[in-house]
Amino acid sequence: MADNKSFVLKGIEEVIFEERPVPELNDDDVLVEVKKTGICGSDVHYLVHGRIGDFIVDKPMVLGHESSGIVSKVGPKVSHLKAGDRVCMEPGATCGSCEACKSGRYELCPDIVFAATPPYDGTLGRYYKLPAHVTYKLPDNLSMEDGAMMEPLSVAVHAVSTLAQLRTNQTVAVFGCGPVGLLCMAVAKALGASRIVAVDIVQDRLNFAKNYAATDGFLPPARNPNESSIDYSKRASDLMKQALKVEERGPNSIDVVIDASGAETSIQMALYLVRIGGMFVQVGMGKAEVVVPITLLLVKELVVKGSFRYGPGDYPLAIALASQGRVDLKPLVTHRFKFEEAVKAFETTRFGKSEDGKGVIKAIISGPDVDPAQV
Repeated sequence: MADNKSFVLKGIEEVIFEERPVPELNDDDVLVEVKKTGICGSDVHYLVHGRIGDFIVDKPMVLGHESSGIVSKVGPKVSHLKAGDRVCMEPGATCGSCEACKSGRYELCPDIVFAATPPYDGTLGRYYKLPAHVTYKLPDNLSMEDGAMMEPLSVAVHAVSTLAQLRTNQTVAVFGCGPVGLLCMAVAKALGASRIVAVDIVQDRLNFAKNYAATDGFLPPARNPNESSIDYSKRASDLMKQALKVEERGPNSIDVVIDASGAETSIQMALYLVRIGGMFVQVGMGKAEVVVPITLLLVKELVVKGSFRYGPGDYPLAIALASQGRVDLKPLVTHRFKFEEAVKAFETTRFGKSEDGKGVIKAIISGPDVDPAQV
């Protein structure tokens, strides 16, 4: 059985459509006919650079990992799903027996099989196989596009709820108004944050963020010639504090700062901005090495956490927030493409706007023979 048209990365800037075998199921697996897939920055990074850190594309790999679809077939031990169910997919299969898995941090499993992370194939095909326990039935009031957006929403849930443990009435600042940053703001709003400050270097993105979930926005100033990144970040954070009346302690301080950009200066600004004794979470992935004002971590006694993908409970909470109307995912889908237009979809995401000049937040590729208008 080979009716599994897939979008395959063969090398840097080299992609093809290719028929792949339909996966064979194990007893606890489900086979999903993929209907919608969002493009993530990591997919684009693999296309353009062929690697992310130590993850190197050294053989052809199907792209995509933000997907939803309809169950086509289930293994004999699967009881909570059946053929025809609409589902979203948590695209990582873990071993279940290592220290990380048994301690409830399966996102750190050393043997995780994660979609579109070398050497494992992703979801941009007609069919994708995954364990039933990471396949979630979609509530009736959520669309297939909503289902595909559960993956980045779960990234935000992991950063804001699971790691930062945001509480009602706390204040938050988020650096980076891309999809994950916007969703971090949306989760913070859903959990009752009293103030949500969006920071970005593009005014249009800030405007969107303020209309979507943020209460305040800040556009950092331009960097002066020969100004070091640390000097610039200190100056920019001071200007931000002045403009937004942010203090280091008390009710006007920022309890939680999340960097969803990965930019060195954003990370530095975030550490200057966060309150004494506050929480900093790094979710954006940028350069492998950055300069950090380490003394700030000591004298402010900050809690600093790295955020990687998502873990136990994050997908169910994401689904609940969306199905209860606490997070609206629909405004984030700005561009839709047929499966055969996957190259164009990646190019549009890569350059940040389509040919008509419209800015991209999230581009969705429909599955083979699926109409993009069927959301």
